[in-house]
Amino acid sequence: MARRKPLPNREERRRAERRRKRTLIAIVAFIALPVVAGLIYMSLPQSQPETGPRFTKQGELQFMDAETGEPITSIDIEVKQDDAGRAEGMMWRRSMEEDQGMLFIMERSEPQSFWMRNTYIPLDIMFIGEDKRIVNIRKNAQPQTLDPQPSKGNAKYVLEVIGGFSDQFGVEAGDRVEFEVGRE
Repeated sequence: MARRKPLPNREERRRAERRRKRTLIAIVAFIALPVVAGLIYMSLPQSQPETGPRFTKQGELQFMDAETGEPITSIDIEVKQDDAGRAEGMMWRRSMEEDQGMLFIMERSEPQSFWMRNTYIPLDIMFIGEDKRIVNIRKNAQPQTLDPQPSKGNAKYVLEVIGGFSDQFGVEAGDRVEFEVGRE
């Protein structure tokens, strides 16, 4: 006849149960600790180093009131007039000062359309005709989208400034711009 193992007493069962619980807790902690640490790290505010191109002053631009011809305000401009420069534009920039803008000089006067792919800040996009009058303004264009930001007519120049600029300074469609490139 086979011998039966004696049944563990109550105390031995409790100790075995506690060992299993400690082992299970250790396994869960071993797995959960890196997950929790990663979640905490991801939730911390990340200081974003200023990356991407920095503003390079290549000229100055002045806004002129359509009715009075009086100056409204002026800004420093960076100029993009080749295909590569126009394609990159404001992409990768994380900031722009209120008194700065980027002027795109297009090859010909025609309807223009821009998008905000890889652009991190809202912009006012001003479409400017060959006569240097503002055709229309796309205010506070939403960053990081491929939504088209079109002109409402032919534009030879496109000016990008910080979002809210046109409202802050009262710049409107019909106002003129004058610019000089090559001064620093």
